[in-house]
Amino acid sequence: MAVSALDRRYMAAAIRLARWHEGRTGSNPSVATLIVREIEGAPVIVGRGVTAIGGRPHAEPQALAQAGEQARGATAYVTLEPCAHHGRTPPCAEALVASGVARVVAAATDPDERVSGRGYAILRSAGIVVEEGVLAREAERDLAGYLTRRMNNRAHVTLKLAISKNEKIGRRDGKQVAITGESTRNQVHALRARSDVILVGAGTAINDDPELTCRLPGLEDRSPVRLVLDTHLRLPAKSRLAATARDVPLWIATAAAPDDPRRAELAALGAEFLACDAHDGRIALPELLEDIAARGLSTVFVEGGAEVAQAFLAEDLVDRLILLTGEGVIEGDAVNAPVTRTTVPETFRPVASMRYGADQMDEYERA
Repeated sequence: MAVSALDRRYMAAAIRLARWHEGRTGSNPSVATLIVREIEGAPVIVGRGVTAIGGRPHAEPQALAQAGEQARGATAYVTLEPCAHHGRTPPCAEALVASGVARVVAAATDPDERVSGRGYAILRSAGIVVEEGVLAREAERDLAGYLTRRMNNRAHVTLKLAISKNEKIGRRDGKQVAITGESTRNQVHALRARSDVILVGAGTAINDDPELTCRLPGLEDRSPVRLVLDTHLRLPAKSRLAATARDVPLWIATAAAPDDPRRAELAALGAEFLACDAHDGRIALPELLEDIAARGLSTVFVEGGAEVAQAFLAEDLVDRLILLTGEGVIEGDAVNAPVTRTTVPETFRPVASMRYGADQMDEYERA
């Protein structure tokens, strides 16, 4: 059976459903499943599921439970190849076989060596028709964190920069300047909600004194882990980040000595430390991303400042680049943007462009 426009439509719906729990499924990716069958001559969704908060149960058994007997002879749309390895529960591929579905339409292939190709093989050996790669690129964009962690053994990095009309990102004296409007700032909060970790340098943490939380109504509990690159442990205990460390996790990546008294002061407030190597006086970023991945986290959202952004770019560790260009101008002694719309490296390809009020958003991915 050939892939149809209707197949692509349902897969697009499944990809949107999978976004519900992005950033909330632990070490497992947020995956969605739709069960569709014909009822009175028209296709109807009879079951839907998305990876549960925390990572279990997976999407397939939830969708199949909702569909019940109506799954028999139906088509299952899955955004990632069904798992094939046994744990305390049977693999999702076997659950699909047991349900009696006639066809499985899948988007991305799982690179996990316990799964890759094996999930599809279980389905085909049971006589189920399998269509692979339907809207694979679209699904892979949302699964990029999980795929990067599995294939490269490190967390996926999105670098966000707010840039003024004259290509600056802030003032050197630390004075706050609004570069973008409220609509754009709300979009940034939505991006935070879909991330596992939000990262800034110690300079930004000290000068801006941010909270780095998601403050959209109803999404406050989706704030990611806050991570500060603080080689010499300069973050003040009176900072907002430290003061809220028991409410929203705060990690500090540092090369400071284990007996540094500032560790005890910040730890008493709830901060957790990542012991890091330093190279030329800076945190070793490749190893840091590996450590984050080892903790089961997949996505890092880098928000500031200029030196941190430049360091990630220089080490070729940026996977996704989001440039938010405002209409305002920053006068005086200002910080140049490390990259702008006209200087995006050739290693990136444009994937999206839109307006948020007066602001321009341009998104790029590693080519």
